Amino acid sequence: MLTSGTYRKEPFFRSPARLTFLCDQLLRLAAHYEWQLQAWAVFPNHYPFIGATQGSGQTMRRFLGHLHAMTAKEINFQDRAPGRRVWFQYWDSHLTLHRSYLARLRYVHDNAVHHGLVRKATQYAWCSAGWFQGEGACSFVKTVMDFPVDRVKVLDEFTVDPKEIQ
Repeated sequence: MLTSGTYRKEPFFRSPARLTFLCDQLLRLAAHYEWQLQAWAVFPNHYPFIGATQGSGQTMRRFLGHLHAMTAKEINFQDRAPGRRVWFQYWDSHLTLHRSYLARLRYVHDNAVHHGLVRKATQYAWCSAGWFQGEGACSFVKTVMDFPVDRVKVLDEFTVDPKEIQ
């Protein structure tokens, strides 16, 4: 599981077009670097995802470096702010316990609900909840979405103002 945040938690990806751009690039580059994303959510100032790779975990650094460099350049181009720092850092955890994995899957799928942006995660266009509900095996989707997350400790000190998504 990984969470990455923008510099000073600035909402650089505050429009639907920018959220779509970031989400598309996250998914495209994950596939390019052979990461299978299992849950993701993209917000104006951060994104979490859960992913796995059959290859070396070392590809994560290249994947994120590519994603962050490319998205920062585009946002800075749009804002006429060349060289501005967009991304700050990321935090990752290796999930080894099955129950922890299930809880965090639900947490990431439901992250837009956690931030108060929607009532149902499937209503948020820039997360995996709708994909998961449509593509996952019914019994697995039910297991994950019913899994308790009240004791999950995830570094998520980000606030997301619904007005930021204009």
